[in-house]
Amino acid sequence: MTENEIIEFVSGFAGVVAMTVSEDSGAPEIAWGDTFFYYDPEGTLEARPRQPFATIVTKDYDGFDTASDLNRPGVFRLNIAVGSSEFERLVGYPPKEHAEHHADTDYTAADRVIPHPVYSRQGWISIVNPGEQARPLLAEAHARAVAHHRPLRAS
Repeated sequence: MTENEIIEFVSGFAGVVAMTVSEDSGAPEIAWGDTFFYYDPEGTLEARPRQPFATIVTKDYDGFDTASDLNRPGVFRLNIAVGSSEFERLVGYPPKEHAEHHADTDYTAADRVIPHPVYSRQGWISIVNPGEQARPLLAEAHARAVAHHRPLRAS
């Protein structure tokens, strides 16, 4: 799947805001060009910021997140919040044990579900240049975001 195919696919889910950040968005320069997917059916994201349920990262974040070597031509990484039980099902161990497996993980491998190099403890997985296996994982992450959503209540 290409970045645009992922954006089109996820944007088709009800209540999703896909935000590709730029200088105009006020995001830090390092994030420009990256895409963040939020469940925001009420359109309250600016008033009530929240975590995305998936992201597309297009480059290394020097000093923070370089394990996938995303500065290679044509390489990007899809990151998905899957939660603890799905993380364990996908990678074979719970998120809290990732530090023990970190050295054994090839974060540069393409089209393979791997723990997120930084946010695995929070139940995030990654796929460098994903194939079709990303679609059901994104659908599940959206459903999870819907289930955890708490609408902003009027005062």
